[in-house]
Amino acid sequence: MSNLTTKELLEAGVHFGHLTRKWNPKMAPYILMEENGIHLIDLNKTISKLEDAKSAIKNIIKSGKKVLFVATKKQAKELVAEEAKRVNMPFVTERWLGGMLTNFATVRKSIKKMQNFEKMAQDGTYQNISKRERLMIDREKIKLEKLLGGISDLNRIPSALFIVDSKREHLAVAEAQKLNIPIFAIVDTNSDPTKVDFPIPANDDAAKSVYLITREFSNAIIEAMQERKDKADKEEAELKTEVVVEETN
Repeated sequence: MSNLTTKELLEAGVHFGHLTRKWNPKMAPYILMEENGIHLIDLNKTISKLEDAKSAIKNIIKSGKKVLFVATKKQAKELVAEEAKRVNMPFVTERWLGGMLTNFATVRKSIKKMQNFEKMAQDGTYQNISKRERLMIDREKIKLEKLLGGISDLNRIPSALFIVDSKREHLAVAEAQKLNIPIFAIVDTNSDPTKVDFPIPANDDAAKSVYLITREFSNAIIEAMQERKDKADKEEAELKTEVVVEETN
């Protein structure tokens, strides 16, 4: 069950949606009421949907797969990047590059280029090129690191996406849909929850709200990784026991 209480969610403003005139009618099942021209999200639905999302992501993580965190809005990008790093998962927090999933082979070439620049700095190649060339390489390296630094260790297409604000990140949603990649997303009252597989109704503009939901989601990832490790350790111990028994016999 969720460690979050309704009180915590209320204090973080998770229930605050958008102006009623900006709503998406498909969010109706997750809206509790309207107050002063603003839709208020049903926090019981938030907790319920968050539990569904946690259960599903744990199954994905336990099979050793990766989830890509996506959040490019100012108030969410840094905290989402920190959470992704905490659970050792890739992230995109600057700009979604068209084809990041659907044309992953090309993106990998850019990542390789960035890694080659790093290698040049380490093996002394920099010393053998002109100052002007070094300046040009440094500029491109900084640009690539800003855009692709969060996915530098991603060797294959992720098995799931966690998105903050599915409406804003519509390009990421469209690419994931095309490739049948499960989408977990914080959806506000102006979003279409039917476009994602695991919608989590919540305020996607307030930093505290985004942090609470993202933290709970990433904690589920940590639990799944620990369960995977425990299972592997148990299997290894059983195998060693079997070997000892066979040798004894």
